[in-house]
Amino acid sequence: MFYMLMILFFGSFMFFLVQKGSLQHTSYQPLTSLTETNGISQSFQIFGSITMEHIRSTIGILLLQIIVILAICRCIGVIFKKIGQPTVIGEIMAGIILGPSVLGYFFPSAYDFMFPVESLSTIGIISQFGLILFMYTVGMDLDFGVVRKRLEDTIIISHTSTIAPFVLGMLVAYFIYDGYAYENTPFVTFALFIGISLSVTAFPVLARIIQERGLTRTHLGSISLASAANGDITSWCILAAVVAFAHAGSIVSTVYTVLFSIIYICIMWFVVRPILRIIGDLYHNKEVVDKPLVALMFFLLIVSSYLTEILGLHALFGAFIAGIIMPDNLKFRNIMNEKVEDVSLALFLPLFFVYTGLRTEIGLIQGWSMWLLCGVFVAVAVIGKFGGTLIAARISRESWKDSLNMGALMNTRGLMELVVLTIGLEMRIIPATLYVMLVLMTLVTTFMTTPLMALINVCFRASEHVKRQVIERLKTDTFKVLLSFGRASSGQVMLDLAHQMFSHSDKRLELTALHLTVGSDVNPLHTQDFESVSFKPILFEADKLNMLIQTKYDVCSNAEHHICSIVNNEGYNFLLVGSGVAMSDIATDVNAMNTWQRIVHVLSGKNTQKFIFYPGSLLKDKTKEFVSRSACSMGVFVNRGFIRAERILMVCNSASDLVLLSYVSNLQRATHGFVQILDRVSPTADDSETVAAAIANYIKNAVETALPFEKNLTPNLLKNADLMIVSYDTWLILTKECNDSLQDMPSTLIINHIEQ
Repeated sequence: MFYMLMILFFGSFMFFLVQKGSLQHTSYQPLTSLTETNGISQSFQIFGSITMEHIRSTIGILLLQIIVILAICRCIGVIFKKIGQPTVIGEIMAGIILGPSVLGYFFPSAYDFMFPVESLSTIGIISQFGLILFMYTVGMDLDFGVVRKRLEDTIIISHTSTIAPFVLGMLVAYFIYDGYAYENTPFVTFALFIGISLSVTAFPVLARIIQERGLTRTHLGSISLASAANGDITSWCILAAVVAFAHAGSIVSTVYTVLFSIIYICIMWFVVRPILRIIGDLYHNKEVVDKPLVALMFFLLIVSSYLTEILGLHALFGAFIAGIIMPDNLKFRNIMNEKVEDVSLALFLPLFFVYTGLRTEIGLIQGWSMWLLCGVFVAVAVIGKFGGTLIAARISRESWKDSLNMGALMNTRGLMELVVLTIGLEMRIIPATLYVMLVLMTLVTTFMTTPLMALINVCFRASEHVKRQVIERLKTDTFKVLLSFGRASSGQVMLDLAHQMFSHSDKRLELTALHLTVGSDVNPLHTQDFESVSFKPILFEADKLNMLIQTKYDVCSNAEHHICSIVNNEGYNFLLVGSGVAMSDIATDVNAMNTWQRIVHVLSGKNTQKFIFYPGSLLKDKTKEFVSRSACSMGVFVNRGFIRAERILMVCNSASDLVLLSYVSNLQRATHGFVQILDRVSPTADDSETVAAAIANYIKNAVETALPFEKNLTPNLLKNADLMIVSYDTWLILTKECNDSLQDMPSTLIINHIEQ
């Protein structure tokens, strides 16, 4: 009552004030005029004109640009990811598509409306700030501990892969200086910058390619990362000197610039860095890292960027230094990276890609001579980087395969190259025509990395002798099980099941626990924490069970393909995977599935109440792909509160299901549990007698085993079981014929058995 009276009183008072106040306005129109036809039409026209003013306003145009940029970059990035290319290539292509080369050429009116000339400066400033944040994260990604440890191994490779394209780039600059350089640009500045632009390696893109291909913990991956980090540090130091010289304009002025730059770096390294190391040791978890501390880190970043900008080194170099001097404590770096990386990668960098595309007008390359020069840049970049790395790696006694792969990886330029080119274009070291050529060179060299590595690996495929060794290993007394889990808690439960099922078999059990992080944009700094958190419960359980298990952690873009590749290439006998969210009985998962079912029901008009037990759910969990691609037996585990298999239910639907008796036997030997075997074979079926005889023989020779009174799945039979074992083919039948009963299903192991 009070609420209604309050609304009525103050609402009436506000209406009275508005009416009285509006009478003082000379152009006031009574509200009653809105009821007339002309009044409504005129009001709508006023609304439309005001709306268009808002659309054309600075903030309106900017927000529309951001919406379009993020949508296009994400869509094209996903497409390129599907064809095995880094997402960054798709985002760079999206920038070119939205620029004058495509959108401006085919739809000039839409381009002029979307990107008016006066709005470009706003996008440029925002993208520059995004680059500052990005370079900050790049600096944090560089682990100086790894660089120092592998310095002796990588110095030849990293510096050769930097010097070779650098010198070749200067050679090209010598021949094109008269025709392409600005009149007031000295040859030294022009040549040094062309050399730098051909010698940069995209460390972030390279790190993610290594992660996607599962090479992080291999010799190839570690030495490539260390070489790229070492080379990038060298390249950025040279770039800083080139920029300083370009700003100073003379040798004497450059000396002062370099002198004060060295003082700045020494202060950052020997004064600020030790203080930050103490902070990192004290504040290394999210609970104690508060807003004032985060604000201090951002303040340090901005101050460092400002100092290098006024010194003539460019603000990006200061951001890079601010990232490098962050505490060595990885937990602290992870926290700061999380604060910065998602925003910089998801929001600001797409703006930078489009800003790059807006200045990449392919139409500037006219005539065969310019296109020939563009091809020369590509050839020189590949020969210098790929060839230099290959030769240096071979001199360092790397194998031919690793040397070739290392050359392909170091040839990746990506985003780092665009950053360098942007600096050169803004400082008028290179003209727009060369800028376009070098952007195209960046796209080609980055795009070729993945297919080139695939070609190299095909050429060095395992010989038939190695394949025979794998087959012979499968015939030994070792039984290899790969346990692949997602959630940390589910891995612990799946280990209990694997222990109960395989630890009492005749062969020695060799179990490997696999956890994957899916995604191509996973920061290398985060993976160590992901691995530690994910394996902690399963290692605790293994210690409690007195089991020896191996752990395997990878980052990949397609989990199913990666798991099947591991299973087939490393000769596993059994693959155990979880069923996923669709069959979970955890309250949050059930609520999420129910919500999803209601959405599907509203959109499609189909009844999806029993969706989770429809065979399609297995397809959505990629089980069908595991079954078709795995060269070994596999099991899909549905966890419904599993603890111990003391009451086992085996479902037999045909003679092919009799192979499940061996799994049941192992379980029974481990748990001394009670087994019920449900014979669903029709008495008129051809194999009914064979099945009945085999089951009777098993019951005769095993203890605590019986046939249930029920002849089909019933809720009572399911509720009295701890674990149901069923073949994959039978499961597909049950989900159609016994869907209602399966609502009360216990923990279930769906097995697809393959004879080896």
